[in-house]
Amino acid sequence: MLSLMEAGGVAFVLALFSTPIFIRFLQRHSYGQRIRDDGPSSHHAKAGTPTMGGIVIVLAGTIGYVMGHVGTAIIFTRGGVLAMSAVIASGALGFADDFLGIRNERNLGLNKRGKLAGQLLIAGTFAVLATYWVHTATVLSFTRISLPGWSLGAIGWMILAIVVVVATSNAVNLTDGLDGLAAGSSTFCFGVLSIIGYWQFRHPSLYHLQSALDLGLVAVAMVGGCLGFLWWNAAPARIMMGDTGSLAIGTALGGLCLLMNLDLLLVVIGGLFVTETVSVILQVVSFRILGRRIFKMAPIHHHYELKGWPETTVIIRFWIVAGLLAVLGLGIFYGDFLKIAKVV
Repeated sequence: MLSLMEAGGVAFVLALFSTPIFIRFLQRHSYGQRIRDDGPSSHHAKAGTPTMGGIVIVLAGTIGYVMGHVGTAIIFTRGGVLAMSAVIASGALGFADDFLGIRNERNLGLNKRGKLAGQLLIAGTFAVLATYWVHTATVLSFTRISLPGWSLGAIGWMILAIVVVVATSNAVNLTDGLDGLAAGSSTFCFGVLSIIGYWQFRHPSLYHLQSALDLGLVAVAMVGGCLGFLWWNAAPARIMMGDTGSLAIGTALGGLCLLMNLDLLLVVIGGLFVTETVSVILQVVSFRILGRRIFKMAPIHHHYELKGWPETTVIIRFWIVAGLLAVLGLGIFYGDFLKIAKVV
C-alpha cells in the first residue's frame, strides 16, 4: 500500500509543479495548439494554447512508477515494465505528431497512414512481448482468466491485443477535445485499475497474476500524472495534452486491462471512451449510408456543445458519467470476487 501511495504521490507532485515550468518553456518557443477549422467556432479562441503537455504526464508517471519501488519490497516485473514502456513509446509517437503539426503550422502532424503504422508497430510489439516475454494468459477474460476463459491461442490473443491497444489510444485521442475531459475521465479509470491491481495482489490464488501489484503501480502513477496535469488543464486550460498525452493514456488503459486479464471489463471501465468512439462510427456510417448525420457534430461532446451546453457543463457531466462507469466496472469485479471467494 505504501508503494502505491509513493508512486501516485511522486507522480502527482512532479506533474503539478513541473507543468507551469513546461508551460513557460512552450510559450517562449511558441509551441501552441492549432485548432481544427471544422471544429466548434468557440474553440478558435484556444488557438495558441501551449500543447504537448502529455510529456509531463508520461515523465511524471514513469518517475512515479520507478519511485514506487524505491525503499520498498516491490520488485520490477516484466508486466509492469512492458506496460510502462508501451506508454512511453506511444507518448513518443504522439510527440512526433504534435511537433510536426506545430512545425507545419496546421492541426495536422503525421498523416493517417504514418500514425496508424506507428500505433500498429507499438501494439504489435506489445502483443508479442506480452505473449512470449510476460507470458500473459492467452484466453478471453472478463474479470479473471477463467471467465469466460475461452482460449484464443497465441495468434488470436495477439490480434485481440493489437486491436485493443490501437482502439483505446484512438478512443482517448477522440475524447481529448475539451479542456480536462480526457485527463479527468482517465483518472477514474486508472484509479479503479490501481484498486483492482492491489486486490489481485492480495488474492494470488484466485487471479494467478504475479505482476498484479506492479501493474497497480503503473496505474496509480498514471493517476498522479493525470491529476497533477489536470490542475493546469482544467477549463480554461493553460496547456493541452496533445496526442503525446492522449495516445499514451489510451495505450496505458488498454495495455493494463490486457495484462490484468480484464479484456472485456475494459469496455465498462472505459465506457466514456467507448461512447465517444461509437458516436463517431455512428456519425460516419449514418452519413455514408443515409446521407444524414445523427449528431450535430462528432465526437458526441461536440454535439452537446452545439446544443448550447457550456463547455464546463459538458466536461463535468461527462466526468460524472466516466466516474460512474469506472465504479460500475469495479463493482462488477468485486461482485465476481465475492462469488468465487464463496466457492473457494
